[in-house]
Amino acid sequence: QVQLQESGPGLVKPSQTLSLTCTVSGASITTSYYYWSWIRQPPGKGLEWMGAIAYDGSTYYSPSLKSHTSISRDTSKKQFSLQLSSVTPEDTAVYYCASGVRGYAYWGQGTQVTVSS
Repeated sequence: QVQLQESGPGLVKPSQTLSLTCTVSGASITTSYYYWSWIRQPPGKGLEWMGAIAYDGSTYYSPSLKSHTSISRDTSKKQFSLQLSSVTPEDTAVYYCASGVRGYAYWGQGTQVTVSS
């Protein structure tokens, strides 16, 4: 059973960089054909896919966020991370990590991040 757990600060100031980590158990993040994604849900809005890192280390980003999003991984720690730079209050959301081969079979519980001074 694959389990995901997000971690990171719950409050970030505007213009700073939001950094979150997802720790994986029950699978290797190099398992063939798995994609490891970050998804967020702003208050009162739907889910927004932000980007993903694939089993082979390839990265994919939402065009609307690509300029200030970076996803990386640490295979030895079974973690993948999100960095979102130059945040604004509009980046306030519940952030989820999710994974699967097709779609998102596995989800973390989500972590609330608020951007506020």
